[in-house]
Amino acid sequence: MDPKFTLFTILIIFIFSPAVAYDPLDPSGNITIKWDVMSWTADGYVAAVTMNNFQLYRHIGAPGWTLGWQWAKKEVIWTMVGSQTTEQGDCSKFKGNIPHCCKRNPTVVDLLPGVPYNQQFANCCKGGVVSAWGQDPSASVSAFQVSVGLAGTSNKTVKLPKNFTLLGPGPGYTCGPAKVVPSTVFLTTDRRRKTQALMTWNVTCTYSQFLASKNPSCCVSFSSFYNETITPCPTCACGCQNKKNNCIKSDSKEAHRKGVNTPRKDNSPLLQCTHHMCPIRVHWHVKLNYRDYWRVKVAITNFNYRMNYTQWTLVAQHPNLNNVTQVFSFDYKPLVPYESINDTGMFYGMKFYNDLLMEAGPQGNVQSEVLLQKNKDTFTFKQGWAFPRKVYFNGDECMLPPPDTYPFLPSSANVNPVTFFTLVASVLLVILSIC
Repeated sequence: MDPKFTLFTILIIFIFSPAVAYDPLDPSGNITIKWDVMSWTADGYVAAVTMNNFQLYRHIGAPGWTLGWQWAKKEVIWTMVGSQTTEQGDCSKFKGNIPHCCKRNPTVVDLLPGVPYNQQFANCCKGGVVSAWGQDPSASVSAFQVSVGLAGTSNKTVKLPKNFTLLGPGPGYTCGPAKVVPSTVFLTTDRRRKTQALMTWNVTCTYSQFLASKNPSCCVSFSSFYNETITPCPTCACGCQNKKNNCIKSDSKEAHRKGVNTPRKDNSPLLQCTHHMCPIRVHWHVKLNYRDYWRVKVAITNFNYRMNYTQWTLVAQHPNLNNVTQVFSFDYKPLVPYESINDTGMFYGMKFYNDLLMEAGPQGNVQSEVLLQKNKDTFTFKQGWAFPRKVYFNGDECMLPPPDTYPFLPSSANVNPVTFFTLVASVLLVILSIC
């Protein structure tokens, strides 16, 4: 076989395989779903299922996660605490006690806040909303308890569930097979005794933006104090397929009618008509230049009338983010996936102040300013250096304008001060010699 053909085939499989989900800004980010068998029952087991979001800046927003799998045998779910299946399935063969779910491939969702205490489980009942680990580690976990019947009753006879799926809340996640791992160890409340699960297996799910959507979900525009030109988002940056039938103008009566902000069951957007047709636009404005510092204004605008964004995150990559002096209206955390490189940071809203980005309209934007200290060896306004290399909103990469459209530094601003003063001195000498 031709080695070139073999290499080409491997590359094609790697590029187009749905399991490929690598994020260079968060190389180890994933969602790990852990099953801990806590006890054996007469016909199965009781397991605590814990979902840990180890992604630095990608959270699961409303309407929350949906978890599915396929049973290896003919298992049923007798009871659940902290969650529920969306369908019961056909349980007609059971008499007396009826299982919670008899489907071969159950689909599970989190319970809503405010359910009775006897239906709650630790870290449950948040409507499926899970924070990013880098934003709020304490809220980056969701859990429930499940009692499984018609299953194995020992480590040797239990068959692991398979074909796991995760929606968070939309597509994009690919889950690997369940793998048995060392049993989880627990500490008692007085922290004086250790106990452990009878059996533990993990499922790892990774995210791919290419699987989530064929088009980006956000775009970036640029402007600066040294050039009047505003570089807009690229035309049709997020696809223009909705422009004719599913967008409304901001000044139309439709934009102000009652119920325009009501979400649909299928989460379909209702966008404001723009040339870019993106739900989210991020604007980066180079605002001021000081001797030792420079200042940037960042604004995020929502163009979706049916969606507000809770616990939103904005990630930017720029070489000067290694020296952030102050962020004025957002919270900020440096992201250092590679210890030797500190050029990426995460911005997110301050709790109870601007952590909610409202629907499209007068209130549908949040903004902040960032003060950065200059590195005299690298700082420049030339060739678009002052603008970010990458921008992500809620974990999805935004489309940047083409580099040749960036606001350029006027030629007059490039005058070498030494040359200028030399010229002035020469002119003065000529004048004095004439006099």
